[in-house]
Amino acid sequence: MNNQTPAFVNDKPLSLFEASNYLDISKSYLYKLTFQKEIPHFKPNGKKIYFQKSDLDNWIYRNRVSSISEIERNAVDFVTNNKGGK
Repeated sequence: MNNQTPAFVNDKPLSLFEASNYLDISKSYLYKLTFQKEIPHFKPNGKKIYFQKSDLDNWIYRNRVSSISEIERNAVDFVTNNKGGK
């Protein structure tokens, strides 16, 4: 038997107000993101919107931008590992 608890069990649902504060964005912008289905959310009764903190964290970290040093290091690695042609 698996004794591990799923992460969402301990993840208290956040209201629209709490989620907008957590993300530091306006409630209207967050509502727009939900309307456009750009951010994961729940509408258990078809009216009030709730969020999981873990979903918000994943949404925040979805489009990481690499630093110049990381890009340069990846370029050097690519050239070094692909010497010798096709």
